[in-house]
Amino acid sequence: MRIFILSIFIGCMAFGCYYDNEEYLFPELPGDCDTTSVSYTADIQPILSAFCYACHSNLNAASFGNNIKLEDFTDVAEQSSVILSTLKHEQGVSPMPKGGSQLIDCKLITFEAWINQGKLDN
Repeated sequence: MRIFILSIFIGCMAFGCYYDNEEYLFPELPGDCDTTSVSYTADIQPILSAFCYACHSNLNAASFGNNIKLEDFTDVAEQSSVILSTLKHEQGVSPMPKGGSQLIDCKLITFEAWINQGKLDN
């Protein structure tokens, strides 16, 4: 009986302890979104690469992305307003990423800031 109780106690102690990871619990802390100088190469392209290229790369667009290509700067700049609307899940457009949840606010704010700052190829 003592071994059984000791086993339960040790099991509870082992599984009852964990360490919170701030980056995991709060991936975007308020005030961490710096949009003072948004760069296409450093800020916009990584967003597109992570969330859009699976369907909208030059290679995949014909098969999966309704022939909408988002790999080249010119294509992105020309369609930036529509892209932003789809990322924000606004009415009247197909929400993107398809089947996924809306991007975190900082990514949306960054994309919008890039548009408002003149859609520079930097």
